[in-house]
Amino acid sequence: MKKIDTASPAAQSADLVAANIEQLKALFPELITEGANGVAVNVDVLKALVGDASVTDADEKYGLNWHGKRRARQLALTPSTGTLRPCPEDSVDWETTQNLMIEGDNLEVLKLLQKSYAGKVKLIYIDPPYNTGKDFVYPDNFQDNIKNYLELTGQIEGGQKISSNTEASGRFHTDWLNMMYPRLKLARNLLKDNGFIFISIDDGEVENLRRACDEIFGEENFVAQLVWKSRVSEDTRAKTGVSTDHEYIVCYSRGDQVALRGSEKDIDKFSNLDNDPRGPWRSADLTGLATKESRPNLHYDLIDPKTGINYGCPPKGWRYERSTMSQKIDEGRILFPSNGDGRPRHKLFLNEMRSLYKNMSSVITEFSTADGTRDVNGLLGAGVFSFPKPTGLVASIIEQATEAEEIILDFFAGSGTSGHATLLRNAADSSNRRFVLVQLPEPLDPTTADQKVASDFCDGLGKPRTIAELTKERLRRAAAKVKAENPMYAGDTGFRVFKLDTSNIRAWNPKPDDLEATLFDHQDHLLEGRSESDVLYELLLKLGLDLCVPIEQRNIEDLHVHAIGGGVLLACLAETITCEQVEALAQGIIAWHKELAPVGDTTCVFRDSAFADDVAKTNLAAILEQHGIQNIRSL
Repeated sequence: MKKIDTASPAAQSADLVAANIEQLKALFPELITEGANGVAVNVDVLKALVGDASVTDADEKYGLNWHGKRRARQLALTPSTGTLRPCPEDSVDWETTQNLMIEGDNLEVLKLLQKSYAGKVKLIYIDPPYNTGKDFVYPDNFQDNIKNYLELTGQIEGGQKISSNTEASGRFHTDWLNMMYPRLKLARNLLKDNGFIFISIDDGEVENLRRACDEIFGEENFVAQLVWKSRVSEDTRAKTGVSTDHEYIVCYSRGDQVALRGSEKDIDKFSNLDNDPRGPWRSADLTGLATKESRPNLHYDLIDPKTGINYGCPPKGWRYERSTMSQKIDEGRILFPSNGDGRPRHKLFLNEMRSLYKNMSSVITEFSTADGTRDVNGLLGAGVFSFPKPTGLVASIIEQATEAEEIILDFFAGSGTSGHATLLRNAADSSNRRFVLVQLPEPLDPTTADQKVASDFCDGLGKPRTIAELTKERLRRAAAKVKAENPMYAGDTGFRVFKLDTSNIRAWNPKPDDLEATLFDHQDHLLEGRSESDVLYELLLKLGLDLCVPIEQRNIEDLHVHAIGGGVLLACLAETITCEQVEALAQGIIAWHKELAPVGDTTCVFRDSAFADDVAKTNLAAILEQHGIQNIRSL
């Protein structure tokens, strides 16, 4: 029975460095060698393979560079030491929902999601800080980012406090890029090959964002820089004399040659009043778009062969040349006015359309910031959340970038607009897209004018004063509203809440002045105060299972045994397993395993300190191995 400790791969988030080395090894085996610290890449061989097509960070080259970029790149590759603890009490429909709301630092959360959600997300939409000088830009800590997160959010004492990123700091753009770069690197891994990322931004950082995304996603995977007209009225406070009425939404794909689905065309305009055997149709304009000088063959008089009425030639000609037009008249595709008034039109048949979807426009004018404010005010009250994105805007992106059952991720969740938009879109087309939201529990300050209303709102709920509490409450109320407005929709409107915390597995931190006490404390590898559920969900994360995977429970010998994912993982995390219980417990697990008949290998996990002695532990492992359960681990 192998023991899982903090150094075990099964106790850590995905090792992205090891994964990168494996990919290089698959392509170029000769690159891999052994160095002083184990497996290494021979850089000289790499240079030989690519000839002169190599540069270093010190060389002059095209690209975006800033102080801290190398560290930001390394930060994305550093495994997380945290876990996500389940919070059923904050959730809605915990037992059945497939949606997630995760409270925590999004860098650590993105690392923790790597094993379970890599290559599974179809759409990422984020609305990160615009770096206006008033935004909070998260200061990551390379040594211990979990402790840093707990300190920043006031969950433990000490450390630095949250502050805005002002231009006076001297590292204005640098701090913003150092925050965004590792998060975007990790986010890319979660996208499906045909997935998309949409990022809201304004003039302040759009150029830096584009260059960073060119590097992370590939310049060839740039899809569009959408212009969103966010204001409906003039900004009278503009110091430059120009009212900035727009923002941007930058879009990249994970893979090349991938196109957005687009939004559904209005097929309600199609009908078949004349019972045409070719099916439903609508009338469409027949005039052309070319001058007589450029396309003389499209300029001619069009005569109705039945009535002899001459409809002349429009200034831009007709859509079809003379011979094609004659053929379409013979096929009954041209509609001549019944009384001679107006212009001829043509039948456009539904079954002959190349697509039932229309392309997304690069200019978005349908929604405004005022719409977003009305959305939130209608759910939470006036003044609780400033400048949220319109629900309709995000719902439109979801419609055009996803199909039913796909996953949408937003790791700057804010007021929860992406979750609300997903619920709206699901109700509109009776689908079950899933959302995964991540929001920092950023403290709200009741002494600050722009946060007092939100602070008072949290007080009224009896909840901590944090933005994450606003996110959760908006999701609860949005779900109730969607169900009330769509009584026939029976889809998923719930969400599971998880909170970022230190790992349940105790790290080895010896106290030099009291080694005896350290050894005694380390007898149980699990932290005191952590529940079976806490440990169970860490196992799901570290073994790469979905956080919403079905979990069954049975009592065997008065001990709780959990089966996750149809038996892919079996876990008994009881604090005590006596010698007398060992054989019956093993036989019960074997019988349940046969009943579940999982596809692939099963991992079976126990609490290491639960066994009465090593003999009991060895006997249990031997019985399970004899019946085909080979992967047996202890915590």
